[in-house]
Amino acid sequence: MKLPRTPSFRLDGKRALVTGASSGIGMGAAMALAEAGAHVVLAARTADKLNACVDAMSAEGLSASAMPMDISDIDRMQGLIGEQDKFDVLVNSAGIARHSAAIETTQDDFDAVSELNVKAAYFLTQAVARKLIESDQPGSLINISSQMAHVGGIDRAVYCATKHAVEGFTKSMAIELGPRRIRVNTLCPTFIRTPLTEQTFAIPERVAWLEEKIKLGRVGEVEDIMGAVLFLATDASALITGSSLLVDGGWTAD
Repeated sequence: MKLPRTPSFRLDGKRALVTGASSGIGMGAAMALAEAGAHVVLAARTADKLNACVDAMSAEGLSASAMPMDISDIDRMQGLIGEQDKFDVLVNSAGIARHSAAIETTQDDFDAVSELNVKAAYFLTQAVARKLIESDQPGSLINISSQMAHVGGIDRAVYCATKHAVEGFTKSMAIELGPRRIRVNTLCPTFIRTPLTEQTFAIPERVAWLEEKIKLGRVGEVEDIMGAVLFLATDASALITGSSLLVDGGWTAD
């Protein structure tokens, strides 16, 4: 009898690009991929923070390098990626949130969040996909979305709108790139303790709202995301594309 074998969760010999990698979910994703054997290129706007992350990872014997980059500067970002060897894995974790009641949203806030969360994410995914197509190689492209791509949230109309948009272009790209063996998925976390969420955790009534909505009774930690990133990046998810992996503690189960 020939028994089935679990597909590999390893990434030896692979190159990965992680944006927003200087802190929070991005840093966790970079660690997860590097621990699985990938060479990880960490990208973010702040060179000092990136270099500190790379130094810490290298000290643990992991393979990593820094690429300071603002992905919202699309021409420069695409030029930098065009100069690189192809990336087998992309984790796009760069993003921002500016929360306010919908009737108080300013055009500046709307534009800033949309430019980074949607437009920059779209053209980053496009740039990495182009290099894979040029090399006729498969790949896994992962956009960090949010549970708010599937529900609404108080004071989060703009943020929710951008994450719903990410889900839309991810599905369309997955359809187009599937014949090229390039998978495109989103990972949708609940509230994770990161610098981006500090303002929410500082408001007691918001914390009570979170504890009510998350069925497992706790907010997420960066470590809760790392296994999911690795799953989507590796052959363990070889038949998954155009999908959303919700890591939300049951928030969207209602």
